[in-house]
Amino acid sequence: MQNMEFTASQIASFIDGKIIGDENALIKGVSPIENGEQGHLSFIAQDRFSHFLDSTKCSVIIVSENLLTKDTYEPTVISVKDAYLSFQVLMNLYQEMQGRKDGIEEGSSIHATAHIGENVYIGAFTYISEKAKIGEGSQIYPQVYIGKGVKIGKNCKIDSGARIYDYCIIGDNCIVHSNTVIGGDGFGFQPTAEGFKKIPQLGNVIIEDDVEVGSNCSIDRATIGSTIIGKGTKIDNLIQIAHNVKIGQNNVIAAQAGIAGSTTIGDWNQIGGQVGIVGHIKIGNQVRIQAQSGVNSSVKDKESLYGSPAINYNDYLRNYIHFRNLTGIVNRINNLENNSKDKTNE
Repeated sequence: MQNMEFTASQIASFIDGKIIGDENALIKGVSPIENGEQGHLSFIAQDRFSHFLDSTKCSVIIVSENLLTKDTYEPTVISVKDAYLSFQVLMNLYQEMQGRKDGIEEGSSIHATAHIGENVYIGAFTYISEKAKIGEGSQIYPQVYIGKGVKIGKNCKIDSGARIYDYCIIGDNCIVHSNTVIGGDGFGFQPTAEGFKKIPQLGNVIIEDDVEVGSNCSIDRATIGSTIIGKGTKIDNLIQIAHNVKIGQNNVIAAQAGIAGSTTIGDWNQIGGQVGIVGHIKIGNQVRIQAQSGVNSSVKDKESLYGSPAINYNDYLRNYIHFRNLTGIVNRINNLENNSKDKTNE
């Protein structure tokens, strides 16, 4: 946070905090707790960082109340129930204070049949095709392509270089980061005697409300029907989601994951980085898939998986212990077999 100046008392009022120390302590910036600076704000939400209360140079620290053990500290302390969540509140407030762009910049191209809502910002060199609709308060940054018949809801942010193909739909309060492609053709080819013949991809992508898609992602349009990303789902950078995939609500998917075509994923799942999921299977609800796992069969609710092919997380850890000792185990078996042979020959 730059160009900010608040007192500890003002900060506490934003997050319903209790001040321990100088309520007039002035804040002009923020720092990680490990690299605190005079006049800066930081936070402590975990016990393993509590020792910084006695060593940080930060002037004000937001601290979870269960971590406080003394009545006074060198920095001013703002005691709250959950320091991490309180710090998020402050960051959101700061972001809102920066203001929103509006207006249409020179160099953008908007088709006469496109509908642009009120208080919309459209950056330079953005192209908006025929019959596209942009909802109220949305921010379309420079060099974005929005295809024919695309619908974008209210208060969305589409970052520079994103590409949204024809007839895709994006709900309210969504964020699409730079260089992501939504609605590209699915990977559909029919083998013939002459080679692989392309299957037309006639569907679209539907992204529901409150979804965030990271940079350099590809979400393919359905062959027929829709590829669907459910409300509240958060997608990291560099992720491939294939045609006709259906992802439920409030999932988190980490970087470099790949989900093959026509797979259905439920709600509240956590999918780690570089996870690969084959096509035409079902993943239940509240499933955890550890990083670099390969999932090749359907998964029930609340499973926790690891490995490739992925198996139960605890089974994997137990088996991996044996795998690390595999050479010793083989040697022991060979010794037992040799000893058995020797006794047989006596």
